[in-house]
Amino acid sequence: MNALTNSDCTPPKDKTDGGEGQARCYDAFIEKHELNDEKVKKILTKYMQEQELKPFQAELINLQSHLEKTGQRMIILFEGRDAAGKGGTIRRVTRYMNEKHYRIIALGKPTEEQRSQWFFQKYVSQFPHGGEIAMFDRSWYNRAMVEPVFGFCTDQEYKNFMKGVGGFEKDLVRQGTILVKIYFSVTKDVQQKRFERRQDDPLRQWKLSEVDVQAQERWDDFDKVKYEMLRRTHTASAPWTVIRSMDKHRARLNAIKVILNSVDYEKVNQELDYVTDDGVVVSGAREIELMQRDRLRNKGRKKVPAEQLQDDLTE
Repeated sequence: MNALTNSDCTPPKDKTDGGEGQARCYDAFIEKHELNDEKVKKILTKYMQEQELKPFQAELINLQSHLEKTGQRMIILFEGRDAAGKGGTIRRVTRYMNEKHYRIIALGKPTEEQRSQWFFQKYVSQFPHGGEIAMFDRSWYNRAMVEPVFGFCTDQEYKNFMKGVGGFEKDLVRQGTILVKIYFSVTKDVQQKRFERRQDDPLRQWKLSEVDVQAQERWDDFDKVKYEMLRRTHTASAPWTVIRSMDKHRARLNAIKVILNSVDYEKVNQELDYVTDDGVVVSGAREIELMQRDRLRNKGRKKVPAEQLQDDLTE
């Protein structure tokens, strides 16, 4: 939308507010830009959501100051399926932060040299120094999710990772690094809608990759590796936090709260509610329980046709 100008605030002669005769400048703005009620509601909703985030974004700056004063290192992993809202959340987290004290790491396809190195080496080279936050837009957990599903790693490489990552993270935390692991969870229907929006929107088409196109077809495969990843890498020293990201705004707000609550410091703004929404934020342990239930239910459903067939044969 174009910036609001003086001409936007010149109301039509027949536009007045109630019986007071006060002109409403936004009527002229709406008329000039041909905005219907739905568009106006969308604009106002987005504005109010951004306003709701601001005090928490300000507190993130206070968190940065604390880390800088104490020399603590912080790593945040943003994981999840494609179109789960990782990138948008990272942008909201960093919008007002001091650029000197954080980095966003989104590593591409490994080079031949990196393939010959210790798997974690390319990630370790990006780790933060004292007082800095390193945010990984996808991380070493590519080896647990995307790579095995699409055949980008061997079975042995996958097994080696799953055996070694727990010790790697435990040592990282033991040596003083604050490690936050966030998994953004989205439903299949919502993912499909977001893919369709990317396909139709020229400003978002660059986000749609060949891997994205196959994500829906391989949904069940991703479910399996997600379950194994959580089951084997959710530990006391490096737990997972799962965020339901069907509602992007609630996901972003609660992700910021998770980050703020992960550091033991005296929060500057004591008036804010730092308690996360139970309908959005789920512990890794709880997510494992829920996925186990779903797996049992699915097994039960698969058995029904066979049992019915046996009944038919005996009749």
